Amino acid sequence: MKIEQLIVQHLYNSKKVTLQGIGTFRLNPSISLPADDKDRNFVMPENAFEFDYNLKATEDQDLIHYIVKHTNKILPLATADLDSYVILAKQFLNIGKPLVIEGVGTIQKNQAGIYQFNAGEFVTPRIDDIPKQAREKRDETVSFESEGPQKSSWRNLLIFVTILIVAAAAFGIYYMVNQEDTAKTSEPVETVSSTQTDTVATIDTAGANVPALDTTTTIVTAPIVRTDTTSSFQVVLKTYPSSALAQKAMQRLTTYGHKLVVNQVDSSRYEVAMPFKSPLSDTARAKDSLRRFFGGKPYIKL
Repeated sequence: MKIEQLIVQHLYNSKKVTLQGIGTFRLNPSISLPADDKDRNFVMPENAFEFDYNLKATEDQDLIHYIVKHTNKILPLATADLDSYVILAKQFLNIGKPLVIEGVGTIQKNQAGIYQFNAGEFVTPRIDDIPKQAREKRDETVSFESEGPQKSSWRNLLIFVTILIVAAAAFGIYYMVNQEDTAKTSEPVETVSSTQTDTVATIDTAGANVPALDTTTTIVTAPIVRTDTTSSFQVVLKTYPSSALAQKAMQRLTTYGHKLVVNQVDSSRYEVAMPFKSPLSDTARAKDSLRRFFGGKPYIKL
């Protein structure tokens, strides 16, 4: 049952009900209302209702307990429901819209800022009756809450796209540093063997010819030595005071596509570093690239 219906029923039963910040409604005690809606010919007498305008009116405790009894809600929830109804009613009054309480009457704010009451006709509140103000508020609430999943989905999509961009940028830096100026494959050693047979005639002191001697000469070219061979080095991204923190950082960055290692310097110092196999001339470029991407003060470790 809606709050407005409970307010009307409580007024019919107790002959008095107060809405905080609005005022007090009174029903003439001499009027006997029908017990149900079978008496369709009942007409509310004139001046049956009275309204006392009072912006300082406090909560009607009897009304709150009546709401608790007929809704099975705990006292704080019943109080909150009544507060919500009154706040919404005052909002409509302040913007010039009348507050219609079916079975009681209509309240409207005049130019002087005072609430004026016009009595209405008797009705038996039905369970499915929903005041216009409450219905509009309910529609606004449903519309507001329906935006939650959409905003959440948009936020999740934005996070996913951001992660993809970061991963792509990290992979591009890693690929650039490792692929530029890679070591060329060493050429095989060229060996040229030539056999030359020289016939050397020697004459002994007696003038007799000595058999010729076969002399084999092998010519070997020197191996080609490259001066641009690669070397291994690491760029230390950050140091941590414990192994657990270093491992956690490495696992987080590894999920973005980075290849990282953890170096233990001593018992209280651990390094998270990115290894490279490139010429030593690339150290400065690798360090600057990672500094721009990760921030901090990375340094080279050979």
